[in-house]
Amino acid sequence: MANHASAKKRSRQNKTRNTVNSQYLSKFRNALNKFKSSVEAKNEEEIQKSFSNVNSIMARASKKGIFKKEYISRKLSSLSKQISKK
Repeated sequence: MANHASAKKRSRQNKTRNTVNSQYLSKFRNALNKFKSSVEAKNEEEIQKSFSNVNSIMARASKKGIFKKEYISRKLSSLSKQISKK
């Protein structure tokens, strides 16, 4: 347990950041699963909506510092390849 005031504050900050980060990760995973299911169903309209949603979520997470820019570009590239393959 933290004894100094600054260590207590850092502990509080870490807890809140952890919950926010896990919420973003959960949103991202849900959106990714929805995208994959729409690709398997070959529903063109749903694919575009879910791809846009994944892109939006990842951009917001990048702005918060949860994902790195390189990871996002690599992931979006692989997802767009899945769209063109279908």
